[in-house]
Amino acid sequence: MPGTWAVIVAAGRGSRLGTEVPKQYLCLGKHSILTHTLRKFSQHPNIDGILVVIHPDDNQLFLDGCPDYTDKVLVEHGGDTRQVSVRNGLQALEDYTPKCVLIHDAARPFVTDEVISKLISVAQDGKAAIAASPVVDSLKYASDSTSDALIKKSIERTGLWHAQTPQAFPYDMILKAHLLVSDQENYTDDAAVAEAYGKDITLVQSDRNNIKITTTEDLNLAEIMMLTSVNNRTIMESRTGLGYDVHCFEDGDHVTLCGINIPHTRKLKGHSDADVGLHALTDAILGALCEGDIGTHFPPSEPQWKGAVSDQFLIFARDRVTKRGGKIIHVDVTLVCEMPKIGPHRDEMVTRMAEILDISPSRVSIKATTSERLGFTGREEGIAAQAVATIQIPTED
Repeated sequence: MPGTWAVIVAAGRGSRLGTEVPKQYLCLGKHSILTHTLRKFSQHPNIDGILVVIHPDDNQLFLDGCPDYTDKVLVEHGGDTRQVSVRNGLQALEDYTPKCVLIHDAARPFVTDEVISKLISVAQDGKAAIAASPVVDSLKYASDSTSDALIKKSIERTGLWHAQTPQAFPYDMILKAHLLVSDQENYTDDAAVAEAYGKDITLVQSDRNNIKITTTEDLNLAEIMMLTSVNNRTIMESRTGLGYDVHCFEDGDHVTLCGINIPHTRKLKGHSDADVGLHALTDAILGALCEGDIGTHFPPSEPQWKGAVSDQFLIFARDRVTKRGGKIIHVDVTLVCEMPKIGPHRDEMVTRMAEILDISPSRVSIKATTSERLGFTGREEGIAAQAVATIQIPTED
């Protein structure tokens, strides 16, 4: 396919980040970093095709981390250096005869559509260009890179730029340049390869948000940016869910409420341990996620849930929030009963629920009330519970 292609370089190991999984497959929100990057180029109207260069050992990581793109992009294996990986990708496009290519780091998910468009325009005119941001900080030169090194001199920042990607080129130009330069020289970016080939490079101003995720600090910053980025369509939204449950009494010597066993003259009847508080809260969280209710996921007709500890139901709901890239902000449970008295056990309940949900106890509220001797709770026939859960999850695509 002729036209403009994007070559996404994703073969690196990301050793400076120190994670077991290469950084491009780590998640920002509910998608991998590489998925966010691929989305930027796949949704741009002037990109005609995408080729991803991955490490030979990462085939399954790519399939698992980028499921929306496995059948939409070409995949090529990289080499020992970025330079070799880019050359492999460019050579893999020879049969597609692109007019120009944009070469981009997989770990830069925040490039804007405007910068991509400007780079394409320059490359289609037969020239090379890179995204870059002007240096705004004062620059100092020191004898080494340690934190206590002495400054040797100040450096004038006027005219200095931070080189970024994408870097755009006429296809034939950059392919020839990569084939001519020596692998021993190991250039740090494709602009340097083109310059070694004698080509001039145009700067297209980008901004400092177009970061390359390299360190833990970068990853933390990217997570904050992703939560507030309208351009990447992953801003967080707040949701509230309501839950309600009732269990009647039967013969026994304790009740289980909000994860705590409380001595009592009777126990609550149910297929599981009948923890009415945790059941109501599980439904509240599932309601906020719009994922049914506790009976949908744990049908009482299934014998495996006979006598089950209700902690596991709440853990399931908690993990569903986490899997969707969200977090639990606050939960509030109200228990309605005449007996047993809840007050003496409230602090223990709050602590236990916070442990189950993996949130601070300051985000957990447990209250109790009576029904003024009215209804089945007033007649001490059972206990009712109401729950409210507030969560945040990324907005839907």
